[in-house]
Formats: sequence, structure tokens, C-alpha cells
Amino acid sequence: MKFSLVADTLSYMENTTKRLELTQHLVDLFKITPPDIIPKVVYLLQGKLRPDHEGVEIGIAEKIAIKALSKSSGISIRKIEDEYKDTGDFGQVASKILEQKTQTTFLSENITVERVYETLYKIAELKGARSQDMKMKYISSLLNDATPTEGGFIAKIITSNLRLGIADYTILDALSIAYTGSKENRPALEHAYNVCSDLGKVSFAVSKNGLDALRDFQVTIFSPIRPMLAERVKSPQEAHEKMGLEFASEYKLDGERVQVHRQGEKIVLYSRSLENITSYYPDIVENIGKALKSDEIILEAEAVAINDDTGEFLPFQELMHRRRKYKIAQAVQEYPITVNFFDVLLVDKKSCLDLSYAERRKLLEKNVTEDTFAKVMPMVLVKSDSEVEDSLENAINSGCEGIMLKQLDSPYRAGARANNWLKLKREYRNELGDSLDLVVVGAFYGRGRRTGRYGALLLSAYDTEADMFPSICKVGTGFTDESLDQFYQILADKITVKKDPRIQSGLEADVWFDPEVVIEIVASEITLSPIHKVAMDKIRKGSGLALRFPKFTGKIRFEKTSENATNIEEILTLYNSQKRVVQDEKIN
Repeated sequence: MKFSLVADTLSYMENTTKRLELTQHLVDLFKITPPDIIPKVVYLLQGKLRPDHEGVEIGIAEKIAIKALSKSSGISIRKIEDEYKDTGDFGQVASKILEQKTQTTFLSENITVERVYETLYKIAELKGARSQDMKMKYISSLLNDATPTEGGFIAKIITSNLRLGIADYTILDALSIAYTGSKENRPALEHAYNVCSDLGKVSFAVSKNGLDALRDFQVTIFSPIRPMLAERVKSPQEAHEKMGLEFASEYKLDGERVQVHRQGEKIVLYSRSLENITSYYPDIVENIGKALKSDEIILEAEAVAINDDTGEFLPFQELMHRRRKYKIAQAVQEYPITVNFFDVLLVDKKSCLDLSYAERRKLLEKNVTEDTFAKVMPMVLVKSDSEVEDSLENAINSGCEGIMLKQLDSPYRAGARANNWLKLKREYRNELGDSLDLVVVGAFYGRGRRTGRYGALLLSAYDTEADMFPSICKVGTGFTDESLDQFYQILADKITVKKDPRIQSGLEADVWFDPEVVIEIVASEITLSPIHKVAMDKIRKGSGLALRFPKFTGKIRFEKTSENATNIEEILTLYNSQKRVVQDEKIN
């Protein structure tokens, strides 16, 4: 398949931010794509080569890409660097430079999707001393034969700058329309995706055999399942309104959610965002086998840092010290953990997703032998508001951040956020009664002590329907000098010259970022705002929602992707709940 067909589609998509138009461009592309090519196209649209949990990264530094472009075009590195400084978009630079190229290739080959994909896969596998030279040669060979449009998008893909304003849900919509004739069939595709976490695999199945193929998708060992998520509530009364008379209450620990896959001696660990994190937890791999009774099992757990002397739970930030490439053994010694199991998703090749929570809990207790390292999450059954209060108090006194409330008859809904699971956290002395996980999309330069650093950050929530990031607040409190330095470093490679088309903001930031970094915020309340874009026009015409007195809690949520951030539906629920509390107070 000619890569020019993909490049032309990407070019059309760059010229619109309307989701319906973006989806239709994808539909048109998918309809002309052969089934054996569709996974490659889908991965490339995501800017990747394989699903995230396989950890295959293209890994091209801009310097290497610039050298390759210079070699292909015959134009100096200096001139390319100057162009890049002016535009800030390496894809645009590559396209422009290839139009001016002085080199002539007499034996050029056609650029196909297969060739682009396979070349990038070879690049991803390169290791060792000469790997940088080989990467440059592979890129140069592609650019030698590429048209300016093709070369521009190849450059965007290899430098991870393919900013199309689409996410997984848009691709699922387009696949559903292209291969089943209707967007209404997306839930079937979404279910398949939720249990395998591989859009390429789903796209191949539906393109070849339609909806029937999706019924074959089952929970499989070493294919991470997209996690079930919880709604938030502010009080035991609200929990009872949503869950009925009796339900389970578990501790909510301040750690990292880990999906544990075991088959015989092999153990693989996945994060909440489905990243393979096995290397960060060699102590889990070494010790957990003794606690698990089944040889083939998938469980969910919370890894929590502890004080080795007292056994006390430590804050989430302590655990993040393990997120390093080197000296892992030292980190294991300095930041010991316990593993606290709270759900089971597969036992002995049998899926547990359709079992009720009560049935899964019995299976969990049956298959985990507790010791000093492996624990089963404490759980009690609660009926009255006072019992929920007692459970919350016990959890907080044990060093937890709150409790998880779960319906006894509810199945495990992979990838869903619903009222089957609720989280009730300690009051942060604010009206919201909970924190929000928001996406850093922009920054404003500081003054005084903060000169030379960012003084405030512009934050967005996630709009799941529109696949956009509307702004909700500007935050400048809660930061230490150390955290400001950390942000400056973390955000350095997220800077964009132009605002990402998925960001909606009435404020003009000094610096814009790719919407990738998620941080935790508390605030006094949610108010109407003519500036911020969250839930624009949903409460009042011309107004969105904003946070009043937002404050950074100190937590950077490395384990969360931007699509896992607090979404508009959750914020609307919090706003309406807040309004109800005020009305109740007036009545009383």
C-alpha cells in the first residue's frame, strides 16, 4: 500500500480540529487499506509500532533526524536547525527542505506503508555503539525516496510529533464505521480493546471478519486488561444513594496500581496506563510467586512504599523513586514495598470479568497466601452511614488516603468508570472533598523568586466525547522551589511552538506543552467561568467551569496518561453535588 495515501490523509487531518471530519478522514483511509496492512496503519496513526505494553519505542533523537535529513537533501545541518528554530515543527521543516533538496536519487524505491513500518521497526531494535549511525542511514534511505509530504509525516512520526488531535476513541469510531457500517457498533470494538489493549489486533480482526471476529477476544495472560475505574463521592450518604443498602469497603492506598500476570515461573507487571513496569519491581518478581496458589493468574494490586522499621505506609512520592533506569537494586533497598491484592481477573485460564465482586473476592482470598510482603486488601461489609464513616476513619488511621466502595453483585467492567466502584477520600479541607488529576497544557513565566522558572501552570481536564483538553484553571500555589525545578526539567521535552489542536483555552500561555503530564490538584470549589472551557455552555450559556483557589498537592501522576485524567463528566458531577450541598444547607 502506498504511504502517500496515509500521508495525504494525515495532511487533510492537520487542517481540521472537528472530530466528525477527523473521523471521516480515517474512515476513508481504512476503507482502502487491506486487512494485513491495517494494524501497521493504526499503530503509525498512534505514533507507535506496537501496543504500549510491549515497550517497543522508535527512539530517534532530533539531532539524528536532522543529520539524516541533511544527508538526504544535501542541505546543511545549520540551515535545517535554523529552519527548525523558526517553525518549531520538524515535520514542516522536513517537507520544506525536501522541496529544496539538491541530491538526486537515480534508483529510488516506492515508499509503501510496509517499508516505512518495517524500517522504523528495525530502528527500534537497534542497540549498541554503532546504532546511532545505522538509525541515521535507515531514516536517510526513507527520506531519499519520499515526496515532501511523505517525508514531512515520516519526520513527525520518528520524532513523536504527530499531533492530529485524535485518541483511541476516535480510531475506534472510525473502525466501527468503516468495517461494520455504523458507529453504534463501537461498544463491541471497545470491549475487544479493553481486554487486549491492542488497537492493531482489534483493527485486523474487524477488518477481516467484521463483528463476529470480536467475540473471540478473551482475557489472555501477558495481555494487560484496561483497568476498571471508580467514580468519586463526597459522603457516605451519597454512596448509599448510588449503591443501595449493603456494599464492600476496601482501603484506598496511596501507591501504584499494578496488574500482576503470572504463568509458571514468569511474572510480568503492568501499570495503570499499561506500561510494562516489571523492571521497577524486581522484589515483586522474586517474592510474589510464593504467595500465589495458581500457576496461571492475573491479579490487581497496589504497590505501596513502607517504612521498613515500623511497617507504616509512606506517600506515593516515595514510590516514584523507583522510576529509574539505573541502580534499581539500590532503590529496592531504600524504598521497600508491600503488595496489596484487591482483585482477580483470570484464574487457571478462566476469565473472572463476568463474576460478581463477591465471587471474585472469594477467589482472591483463596488464591493469595498472605505474608509480610503480599497482602490481601482489608475489606469489610458496610450498611449504615456510620459504618462507612468508621471504615473511612480506620483507613485514614492506617495511613491510607480513603476507601473504595464496591457493589457486591457487580462484574469487572474493563476500561469503564462507573458507579459499581466509588472512592471516598479524606477531606482536604476543601469543599470538593477530593483531589483532581489534571493535565499540564501550558505555563506562565514566574517573577521575583520564580524568575527563570515557571510561576504558574495552565491545567486542563479531559473531554472523553470530543477527545479534547479544555482548560479548568491556572495554578501557582503548592509548589516548592524543588518541585518548580522538577517541572522545568520534566516539561522541557513537551514544549510545542504551537498549541496542540486538542487544547481549548481562553488564556494565552507563555509556553504550550503536549498534553501528557498529569498532576494532582485540590481546590475550594468549582465555579462558573467565562474564560475556562470545561463544560462550556452546559450549565450556563457562555460559561465553562473553573477551580477556585487551586493548589498543587505535590503529586505528579507518572502512572497516568492524559486520557486517564479527571474528565468533564466527573467535574460536572462534583459541581452538581457541590450545588446540592449548598441548597441543603440553605434549607436547614
